[in-house]
Formats: sequence, C-alpha cells, structure tokens
Amino acid sequence: MARLTHCFGVSHTPMLNTEEEDWERFAERDAAGSFRDKAGAPATYAELLTRAPADIAELIAPDRLHERFAAAQEGVERVRRAIEAARLDALIVVGDDQKELYHEDNLPSILIYYGETIRNVPRHLEKPNKVAWFQRARGGYYEAEGVRDYPVDAGLARHLIASLIDQEFDIATSDRLAEGQGEGHAFGFIHTRLMGRSTALPIVPLSLNTYYPPNQPTPRRCYQLGRAIRVAVESCPGDARVGVIASGGLSHFVVDEDLDRGLLDALARKDAEALCSMDRAKLNSGSSEIRNWICAAGAAEHLEMRWQEYLPCYRTDAGTGTGIAFAEWN
Repeated sequence: MARLTHCFGVSHTPMLNTEEEDWERFAERDAAGSFRDKAGAPATYAELLTRAPADIAELIAPDRLHERFAAAQEGVERVRRAIEAARLDALIVVGDDQKELYHEDNLPSILIYYGETIRNVPRHLEKPNKVAWFQRARGGYYEAEGVRDYPVDAGLARHLIASLIDQEFDIATSDRLAEGQGEGHAFGFIHTRLMGRSTALPIVPLSLNTYYPPNQPTPRRCYQLGRAIRVAVESCPGDARVGVIASGGLSHFVVDEDLDRGLLDALARKDAEALCSMDRAKLNSGSSEIRNWICAAGAAEHLEMRWQEYLPCYRTDAGTGTGIAFAEWN
C-alpha cells in the first residue's frame, strides 16, 4: 500500500515574493486597510496603532527587517530542499481559495480537484495593480506569461475522494477549471516557489474554505480530515510515497505571536485536543489559513516534527504583518 511519509508547512504571504526593501512599503498599503485584531474583532489601522507592541519600533527597525527577510527566504529554500529530498511520488496540497475560483454561488467547505493537470495562468495580469512592487509580489504565485499545466495525481485524488466519502466526509469535487482560469495562490506558491517551474511531481489540490462564513470547517473537523487523509493514502494500492503540505498562515494581517507559538507548540507536542480546540474567533481573515496546518497535523500524527521555524514578521507601526512559519515532519 501507499505510505504517507512526509508532511510540510509553509507560509505563502506576498512578503515572501517581494524584495527586501519592499517590506517597509507595506505601511502605506496597510494604513488604508481594515483588519481583525488579535481577538478576532474588526479593527481599523488607527485602532491597531494604539494596541501595537511596546517595542514595535525595534521590531520594524531596518536591521530586524533585514534579519527576518533573510531568514524567511532561507525557510522557503529549506522547505524546497526537503520536498526534493523526500523523493515523493505525489504531494497533497492543503490550501484555501480566496474567491479565486469559488464564490458565493458555489463555495465548497472541502473540495478535491482530480483533473489530470491543473493550469497556472498569470492571474495577476487580469487586474494589474498600479503599485509596481506589489504587482511583482502578486506575480510570484503565477506564470509570468502564458499558460502552464502542472501534473495532478488524478488516481490518488479519486481514491482520496472515495475513501473520504466512506469515512463520512462530504467532499465537493472538480476535474477542470473554467476557461481562462488558473489555480489560486495557495497552490501556485507550491509550484512556483517550492517545486520549480520544471518539476514533474504531481500534486493533489485539496481546498478548504478557511476564509468565508457560513461554512468554514471547524478546527476539529480539519484535524479529523487530516487523520482521514492518512487512512485514505495508506489504503491506496501500490507503494507510492505521498506527502502532505499545508500552504498559508500563520497569523495575519495582525501578527499574533501567542496564537502562532501556541499552534507550533501544540504541533510539536502532538496535542490534538489543543489543535481541535483553537478559538475560531481568531481563525478569520488571513489567520484562517491556520486551519490548513491543523489538517496537515492530523495527517502527520504518526510522523515526528523534525524542524520548525517561526518568524514574527512585523512591517508597520500598527503591528501588521505576517507570522511566517516553516515545518517538516517525517
């Protein structure tokens, strides 16, 4: 039977697609935004300014930004090398769709894509951003021009669908994208940044609706799904080596170190109940992608966390930014 041999976690923030000097430029963009605070309540940028860490000036000092940027780029490279070294036959990508392909008229809670290939197109060119540096950051998820079809392990995908249904999960499915559409950023990041554009490693895209009420899966359901994915993989005929990767997170757009460190500590301790009991009020907006990590943790129960790295990447006086994290289980 197939084996689930490796698991990974990686943030996919646009901060990872920018040049170092661009991190300071987020301040102007964030100042015009709306956010959720650490408790999950709506907050303006002005309100966040009054609640920022006392040492925020130090946290966004140029030397600190330089240190975090370098560490973040090395983290991406380390995950890329780990995937290559794992010698996988397929990689299940647990990501989220931010109304890139799925909208209110049909917004599945859990969806598995089972086409033979999945298309990546230059989505960032559909509505170009006038700010050049941010436009470049958006482009990091997609082909620079034209269309690229990446391989999907359609057989494994269909087996996962059947097994998960047998395990009482109601799975939405898709075997194609609409004309002109391409994969969303959570999946594009895996292809363009972690695999290299010439890779032939097939993926299985699994999309969770982490962002949008009313059908966000609970943390407990995400963890149970991860467990069921492992059962499905290990009942698949053949001797394939299969991995799982969580794409996204951690806290953003307000950095919440307590939330992030609590998650990573629970992952390292294999504390399933702590993961299943995470406060849903805090898992909204960008921080909702923590659900992808909870799902991966359920699949990795039998594996040991070999390394993790956490970088609280503040970028403004208001404490906005991203909790960037990387991890590997094997």
